[in-house]
Amino acid sequence: MPALRIVFAGTPAFAAAHLSAILQSQHEIVAVYTQPDRPSGRGKKPTPSPVKQLALDNHLEIHQPFSLRSKDEHKHLAELHADVMVIVAYGLILPQEILEIPRYGCINVHASLLPRWRGAAPIERALLAGDKVSGVTIMQMDEGLDTGDMLLKSEVTIDEQDSRDDLELKLTMAGTVSLIKALDNLTELLKTPEKQDSSLSCYAEKLHKSESLIDWQLPAELIHRQVRVGIGRSPAYTFLEGQRIRILQAEVVESSSEVNPGKISSSDTDSFIVQCQNSSLRVSRVQLSGKAAATVRDILNSKPDFFAVGKQFVATELTD
Repeated sequence: MPALRIVFAGTPAFAAAHLSAILQSQHEIVAVYTQPDRPSGRGKKPTPSPVKQLALDNHLEIHQPFSLRSKDEHKHLAELHADVMVIVAYGLILPQEILEIPRYGCINVHASLLPRWRGAAPIERALLAGDKVSGVTIMQMDEGLDTGDMLLKSEVTIDEQDSRDDLELKLTMAGTVSLIKALDNLTELLKTPEKQDSSLSCYAEKLHKSESLIDWQLPAELIHRQVRVGIGRSPAYTFLEGQRIRILQAEVVESSSEVNPGKISSSDTDSFIVQCQNSSLRVSRVQLSGKAAATVRDILNSKPDFFAVGKQFVATELTD
């Protein structure tokens, strides 16, 4: 089909990758919507989102409203005469008035094989649930939460060691390809949309900080998922002798006959093993409180007894 006039709305790096894909296609970006600049870093200086930075680099029109509900916002979008609005992890609710303005409506790139995970954290929830597959869905947006008709789906596998960052990279690659395919064939895809079966959906709510705290009474497999989800966002953590320890890299191993959840059962130059409910976790990379991430080998080189056999991890900070 002919080149489309596109308004793009997105905020994080995942969205920026999709904007970049459109910029390299035949289609035209007429404006970019992204979240207002947020304080970031030690100085809490307002920082542009990855999408805004890419838009600046390409001299695109940028719009950063706090809401899309006002008539002025509706008027501004209408004046862009867009064929379609593409939304990727934007972060603002689109009212029905906005959805109806572009010629072909609004389409969304969602990081899940809908209707499996609807909501803000489909990547994290897929990993925590132990899903073996994930994917990207290109859907036509409606007023519901990720309930719109599906236009195109692309599946990816989830490997046993995949972290959150690993899965996001896979979904980024699948999503950018699928988005361009959907835009190139939009009018045809809109003729045969697929309805979602809501009975198969789960709500992927944002992770709470409390979900990063390790409970060693759980099976090692569940704790391992927790570690994988935390990479790149909110690392899984525990406490050892009053010090907060982030667990950054681990693997599930066979457990000894003794079961004492949280206890270090063995340690070598590269790692240590912690007992869990019915198995154990071998830990090879951590982050001590106030320190940079480091391998267990590096820590033991300077503190040989730090992860000594018999020491106990706990789920609460010790107080006097």
